[in-house]
Amino acid sequence: MNWVLIALLVVPLVGALVVTFLRKDDTKAKFVALAFSLVELVLAGLLWFAYDPDGDRLQLTSGVTWIESFGVRLSFGIDGIALVMIAVIALLIPLVIGAGWTERLPEGRSQGGYLALILVQEAVTVAVFAATDVFLFYVLFEVMLIPMYFLIGGYGGARRQYAAVKFFLYSFLGGLIMLASAIGAYAMAVDELGKGTFDWATLVTVVRDADPTTQTWLFLGFFLAFAIKAPLVPFHTWLPDAAAEAPIGVTVIVVGILDKVGTFGMLRYLLPMFPEASKNLAPYILVLAVAGVLYGSLLATGQRDMKRFLAYVSIAHFGFIALGIFAFTSQAGVGSVSYMLNHSISTGMLILVVGMIIARGGSSLISDYGGMSKVAPLLAGMLLLSGLTTLSLPGTNSFVSEFLVLIGSFPTQPVFTVLATIGMVLAALYVLWLYQRMMTGPLRGDALVGAAAGPGAVGDPERKTAIGDLNKREIAVLAPLVVIVLALGFYPQPVLDVITPTVGATLTEVGVTDPVSVQEGK
Repeated sequence: MNWVLIALLVVPLVGALVVTFLRKDDTKAKFVALAFSLVELVLAGLLWFAYDPDGDRLQLTSGVTWIESFGVRLSFGIDGIALVMIAVIALLIPLVIGAGWTERLPEGRSQGGYLALILVQEAVTVAVFAATDVFLFYVLFEVMLIPMYFLIGGYGGARRQYAAVKFFLYSFLGGLIMLASAIGAYAMAVDELGKGTFDWATLVTVVRDADPTTQTWLFLGFFLAFAIKAPLVPFHTWLPDAAAEAPIGVTVIVVGILDKVGTFGMLRYLLPMFPEASKNLAPYILVLAVAGVLYGSLLATGQRDMKRFLAYVSIAHFGFIALGIFAFTSQAGVGSVSYMLNHSISTGMLILVVGMIIARGGSSLISDYGGMSKVAPLLAGMLLLSGLTTLSLPGTNSFVSEFLVLIGSFPTQPVFTVLATIGMVLAALYVLWLYQRMMTGPLRGDALVGAAAGPGAVGDPERKTAIGDLNKREIAVLAPLVVIVLALGFYPQPVLDVITPTVGATLTEVGVTDPVSVQEGK
């Protein structure tokens, strides 16, 4: 079944090429892009069933020599963490395409070019999660910035160029620093083995035994790149601008997919390759994690713009993920990985719903909306459900993740865990307040009705007719997410079964064992 993983890398690229030739026919471009994204979803399903949770750490591996003199290979494989992230990418991309079916692009921009870039982004991001060569991972880490730069800079809002350049420079700089650390690890392999290699499994055995000072410096190079990508406070400032200016579908990709490369890198590269540095520097990283939870939650509460609201909510959530990673228990680690998956689903759903609201009102300002539940009850219900799963309501998919992070972190990091729980209280505040301001009370805001509704007093029934409820296409986009949110809320075991062995192997490589209280809780 190795061909399935290779096909997952190739199919979106072929789709992008075909769609590029259809850039003058927007309708055909959309149908072709959707078809290729659905093929990718089917392949991801086959990959899921081909993976054996009890098998080798890396499975479905394949590779060819790329730069022989430097020991670089085009090598790919997956573990349980990479599998769930590839699956969620394949799920979200067709939904993004469907949600943006009638989206108006900037003048002079074609649907074909836009959709081709999305498919290229899908292929490169899948490859990042599947790469098992450290140099290849670095190259893909930088290459995935290119389609996203053009998606934000070419198809975003009024300040799109500023947001695109800021996004690119932050991530590119982090990647260059990571490259320096990767070269340092390569040099260590030359000294230890007599030849250089960037093979991940080999470097894990070589670098983990380095002296503490060397390991710390190499760790910091990788960590900075991942902290920017995640993003952790104070490396987060690119995200609110990118989320505010990007088209809604691109915001889903940035917040729901690309950001996970940072936390994935922490689990795949930081912990196994630099176990002592990971443990020594964990208290400082936990400070950043908890600061992110509180800072993101507080700023989300005070946001006036819905898209910036989404960015700060995600910053808070990434604080929870980092807390679970550096608590060094199996429960917290499993919780973090499932949080990565469920954040993509929950926040992706919330972003899509916000996009549907903006498409109706023409504004991303919260103050331009009010009383929408009276004229769009289904839309209001979707906003409420997506908000509730974002705040980890019991019975929704995110609850199990957040619960595992907190219950797993408390035995080893009680102070940080207690501080992080404040973010749960703030989450209820900012989600319910958003819903209250936009969906309840009298209908208000000119953005809700548009110029076609004609004059009239605020709340005039004649003005309400300009707002429609969810249409069939929008229901079709949101329905799979609703099913997944509820299904994983009540029965998350299939996902946890895939994640748990990989997390256990990672903690073994770090050389930590669960406290007695965690072992008894299993």
